[in-house]
Amino acid sequence: MAQLENPLVSIVIVCMNRLDNLYPCLESIRKWTGVPYETLVTAYLFDPQNLERVRKDFPEVKFIPSDEIRGFSENNNLALRQARGRYIFILNDDTLMIEDVVGRLCADFALLPDNAAILTPRLLNEDGSLQLCGRPPYPAGNYLLQQWHLFSEGKDDTVGKTPVVGSIFATSNISGAAFLIKADIFRELGWLDERYFFTPEDIALSTLARKRGYGVYVDREASIIHKWRTTASSMSVAVRPAAVRGSLIFFSEGKPLRYLFLAAGVWHAESAKRIKAALRYMVSRDPKVLLSLRTYRAICRAIFTRRSPKEIFIREYEKLRRK
Repeated sequence: MAQLENPLVSIVIVCMNRLDNLYPCLESIRKWTGVPYETLVTAYLFDPQNLERVRKDFPEVKFIPSDEIRGFSENNNLALRQARGRYIFILNDDTLMIEDVVGRLCADFALLPDNAAILTPRLLNEDGSLQLCGRPPYPAGNYLLQQWHLFSEGKDDTVGKTPVVGSIFATSNISGAAFLIKADIFRELGWLDERYFFTPEDIALSTLARKRGYGVYVDREASIIHKWRTTASSMSVAVRPAAVRGSLIFFSEGKPLRYLFLAAGVWHAESAKRIKAALRYMVSRDPKVLLSLRTYRAICRAIFTRRSPKEIFIREYEKLRRK
């Protein structure tokens, strides 16, 4: 369906100069979206020639240049403030639609209580296997245990539950890779929290929505492919420390002693990984192991700092650029 002047849905994407991700994503939106929509893409740190090319090939898309260092929340918010739809569909650039998931989720809202705010589809890996179907509660203790590989988040939050209606289930959290939210509620919640550079802005949004009395749901028969395992890079040295710092800020809930307890546990976990990686690198001299070692070192430096996640990212990013 063509994009219209009065869209029902605003599809918002952030892309960091990755046309290999963006082109298939935009093409799948063209093919599968069956409701009136607009697409807004934050073109993050794009080469001028890439921006010119993609504007020519997708003239219906509104591209919003972002030429300063910004995180996932900040870049999304640049586009969100210009969105005109009744609903907003946040979408990663490394996703592919395989059905009219936007239209289905919009129709789902008519079946749910008035306080329903967010709907998420089931996320699939490229091979069709399940990646996530809703997300259960994720307390601070689980986060800490996960750093020690003693906890793994369940993939399917609908197992053993009774649907609210049809294939729609209540869930606790969403993934930032793909979710539909009512625009007026999103605006009320203040868009995405810019304190978090990469994570856990999706869990923070879900948590805030539920605290305000809004419902979060997943439709397990609405599916989208998320190619997240194919997008890792050397940027992990900057991304992961910022993510860990953001997670500690979120899970400590502004309580210094809580932060200290969580930070100590995470620091010891990352230190153990750092020592293991150092020993492996002494034997193998594998560049991938060296990248892991540098990442663990950067995480340890970030844990007890007063720097914001964004400041941590910028510091590590500048180091990468100088190499």
